[in-house]
Amino acid sequence: MNVYRYEENPLVTPGDVKPHRDDFEVIGAFNAGIAQYKDEVIMLLRVAERPLSDDPAVVKAPVFNTEKNELEILEFDPSDGHYDFDDPRTIRKSGDLSRFAYLTSLSYLRIARSKDGRNFTIDPEPFYYPTNELESFGIEDPRITQIGDTYYIYFSAVSPVGVGESMISTKDFQSIEHHGMIFAPENKDVLIFPEKVNGKYYALHRPVPKSTGAPEIWIGESPDLLHWGNHKYLLGLRDGMWDDGRIGGGAVPIKTDKGWLELYHGASKDNRYCMGAVLLDLNDPTKVIARSETPILEPEADYEVNGFFGNVVFSCGALVDGDTVRMYYGVSDTSMACAELSLNEILESLVSLVEA
Repeated sequence: MNVYRYEENPLVTPGDVKPHRDDFEVIGAFNAGIAQYKDEVIMLLRVAERPLSDDPAVVKAPVFNTEKNELEILEFDPSDGHYDFDDPRTIRKSGDLSRFAYLTSLSYLRIARSKDGRNFTIDPEPFYYPTNELESFGIEDPRITQIGDTYYIYFSAVSPVGVGESMISTKDFQSIEHHGMIFAPENKDVLIFPEKVNGKYYALHRPVPKSTGAPEIWIGESPDLLHWGNHKYLLGLRDGMWDDGRIGGGAVPIKTDKGWLELYHGASKDNRYCMGAVLLDLNDPTKVIARSETPILEPEADYEVNGFFGNVVFSCGALVDGDTVRMYYGVSDTSMACAELSLNEILESLVSLVEA
């Protein structure tokens, strides 16, 4: 697979983003939703910020208080035996390390704009900040689907009751309409198809079963983008391969004459994140036609291997121009990059899963 990484990579780094508050620092600007709006490429960044702390004896956790409509900063003593602080990203209750009690950073959405798709300027203020109790721990990993003149933006909403998928929409990337939570916890990696298929909207999603099953890709349908049902299991993990740990949707599905092309992320059991592809039937996207046996993009460049959480390439958006796929992707849970691939090469690399 021929991959052309932009010389400007990484395109956006935490150092390019001014903190929303002076008492915070930006630790991540990554996993951005992508859209073409008029003559601009819009990169809707997930910006992760954490409170500054000069005292090593204090661990801080930002929480949006919906009753007061303000951000609160909780403080913890790292010697407190009631909590576990081994993972710098989370504060977990001792004896229950399967879930976190608080996050040490808070994510929100911020726009980066570019005329050429390579050089971006960052808006000075957040585009969307937590607003309700289901977003009190932050907003993560947005995707953008354009249908007509409306851009549907959906993201992981994180709170003490779990991680679900919420949606807003805009026509101008200024005013916002709220639509609430469209997939309840535990669910993320939602991708809405850019048009109806046989009168129905479709969406990929990734529930995380606790009793049985694994983090794998499902597909659901809707009459109105708000109410989703008739869910079906779509794509699973593969033992001993690059995607044997967890998988989830990446870019919004791309319509081709061979089928719906989905660029998805797969993590190995040792948490190395790569990008692969799967082809779904044009008239029935619940049917899988072909799939990557090897990644189409894997962490190799220094900025993909080293960072806040290394060995990660994670796409949330792609733009297609003829045979060129511009895949914008998060690297190492830190920054944003872009690589160009050939649409035909991706399709030709897939291995058919349909009997001749």
